[in-house]
Amino acid sequence: MPRTWDGLVTAILGLPGVGPKMAERIALHLVRHEKDADALAVALAEARTRMKRCPLCGDFVETDDAPRLCDRCADPRRDTRVLCVVEDVPDLAALERSGAYRGRYHVLGGALSALDGIGPEELHIESLLQRVRREGAEEVILATNPTVEGETTAGYLADLLKPMNVRVTRLAAGLPAGAVIQYADEHTLAQAVTGRRTLN
Repeated sequence: MPRTWDGLVTAILGLPGVGPKMAERIALHLVRHEKDADALAVALAEARTRMKRCPLCGDFVETDDAPRLCDRCADPRRDTRVLCVVEDVPDLAALERSGAYRGRYHVLGGALSALDGIGPEELHIESLLQRVRREGAEEVILATNPTVEGETTAGYLADLLKPMNVRVTRLAAGLPAGAVIQYADEHTLAQAVTGRRTLN
């Protein structure tokens, strides 16, 4: 196969959840359908230019200028006493769809994983601790995924938060072990938020 083809397949293979056969199918589609390839290139370029991180919670915000607060962080009706910590943006979006939570969020940017070389320095943990001190949160919900990495992260954060005189809770019933928050349905997530348990 031509080197250009191999490069395209390899680039697509680097996307999460895409295996070798799927990568080849996507590459073939993009090469055969010029309009789809052009539309994808334009959409990707625009997203990279206009999507910025909210400087407070870490969610994505669409802006032409410098990063600004997202709508949730800027909403005065949100409960500032409760802070929900998630691994990444899709988890935040899934919890919002559940309609069971009306507080603020904090996006870690992943979970602790020694195998993947992700330690505390790679995550937004220090900014979380600063927010808890600055905003005076009364409760921190650790809504990391119920996977080995998510549980490890939750335990690590709970230990850091215990001396700060804040209630630390974990999502409860509804999320089975090994589940990923972004793929859970709204009802399950609503149950998990409502039935969260205290960790300290």
